[in-house]
Parts: sequence; C-alpha cells; structure tokens
Amino acid sequence: MTSAPRTVARVGLGGLLVFAGIAHLTFGRRGFQAVVPDWVPGDPDTTVVASGVIEIGLGAAMLLARRRRRTIGTLVALFFVAVFPGNVTQWTHHRSTPGLDTEMKRFGRLFLQPVLVWLALWSTRVGRRTSRSS
Repeated sequence: MTSAPRTVARVGLGGLLVFAGIAHLTFGRRGFQAVVPDWVPGDPDTTVVASGVIEIGLGAAMLLARRRRRTIGTLVALFFVAVFPGNVTQWTHHRSTPGLDTEMKRFGRLFLQPVLVWLALWSTRVGRRTSRSS
C-alpha cells in the first residue's frame, strides 16, 4: 500500500504528463518544436508529436495502473532524463516557449528536471515498512 503523499505526487505527476502531452499535440506544438535539439534526427514536429504521445501514455499509466507502478515510475524517470537535452538546448540557444520566456526561467527549469526524476521514482515506490513480520 502506498502512502497518501506518494499517491498525491503520483496522481499529480500523471496529470502533469497528460496535460503536457496534450500541449505537445495541440496548443503548444509549435513552441515545443523550438526546444528539440538540432542533433536529433528527423523533423522536429515528429519528435514533438512522438514525445506528446509518450507523455500521454506514461501519464495515463501513472494515473491508472495498479500493478507495475515501480516499472512505470522508472520509465517516467528515464523519459525525463531523455528529454533533458531539450531543456538544455532551450536555455543555451535562448529559445522561448510559453511560460519559459526569460533566461532566468529557462535556467531555473533545468533544476526542475532532477526533481521530476526523483518524484517519478519516489511516488511509485511502496513506503518502507516500519517493522518486519516473522
């Protein structure tokens, strides 16, 4: 059984992922294209659409899956690591997106990514037992 804070974090993160995925596919699509690093092969729009679909899938799994939560949390954490170069590119190339339209905001966003990785892992783990059964 997971604790209430972990459940709240997991549901919040799942909802955030679904929202971000929808944004990648709709109203934020053009802005997210600017964040795709130049070294990523193919069309930036394809990358944005693919990442949006993945975000929706991972977010839905965080919200709905009762089994394999640890695996889902690990996959979400790996996804956050995989998209981190986009955050770095956005900052180093001075590329604005809605909500990240200043150097300070883009720089600050870099420090959010490790928190998201930790939250994905922490929120999908069962809390430590305080005592062991014999």
